[in-house]
Amino acid sequence: MKSSRYVSTLSFVLMFAVSSLAQQAKPAAAIPTTGFAGLDQYRASRIAVFTDDFGQLARYREANAALKPPAPGENRVVFFGDSITDIWHIEEYFPGKPYINRGIGGQTTPQMLVRFRQDVIDLQPRVVIVLAGTNDIAGNTGPMRLEDIEANYASLAELARAHDIKVIYCSVLPVHNYTPRSQDFFAQRPPEKILALNRWLKDYCGTAANGCSYLDYFSALVDDKGLMKKDLADDGLHPNAAGYKIMAPLAEASIEKALGTQKP
Repeated sequence: MKSSRYVSTLSFVLMFAVSSLAQQAKPAAAIPTTGFAGLDQYRASRIAVFTDDFGQLARYREANAALKPPAPGENRVVFFGDSITDIWHIEEYFPGKPYINRGIGGQTTPQMLVRFRQDVIDLQPRVVIVLAGTNDIAGNTGPMRLEDIEANYASLAELARAHDIKVIYCSVLPVHNYTPRSQDFFAQRPPEKILALNRWLKDYCGTAANGCSYLDYFSALVDDKGLMKKDLADDGLHPNAAGYKIMAPLAEASIEKALGTQKP
């Protein structure tokens, strides 16, 4: 009788183990397609990032730890954004300025919200200049409604305001489809969504209680067709040296205005 119960129990344990192994052996569900092969490949390549360090806090953790607090009277500014900020050589365009680059390629506003405390608030800047939203429209971390992007913008501004950091919100840049490299980037970012998000940003910054200012890169970079000027972005999305040369003085003027140091 005992032997029979033992065999029955052992059989149950073996069946449970086999069932568990079978469940573990099931292939992971495929990432839903975006309709763009390049974007699908990008999203698949980022699975480890999305699951292990969604905000990519590790990217600047050591650099932040090594950074000294602002010196008395220092007008520290953090440039905070995605690849358009990440690849911008801030030190070349603003020599001698206490400006810090905290851009990470490919990021969306939910990722930026995750790292805002570490990469902005804890650095004690007087101003943060935020350039984001284009990857949200593209769906780098999944489909996003404009309302969701706007909510993340508002959350970033509220966090900054609570820490006496002035916020400059940059317009989302135009895109073009004039070159073979630009086709997918353009298709993922409908111009009408860029325009709608920029209208919201401008209105949000126009409300004094929100404590933000609006930096209109869009108007300086757009052509008569409503697209990025061809000679300012080789791939239709990321500014080249000529593009950044236009953006830099606009950023500097906006920073000076936010700091109250703008010359009459």
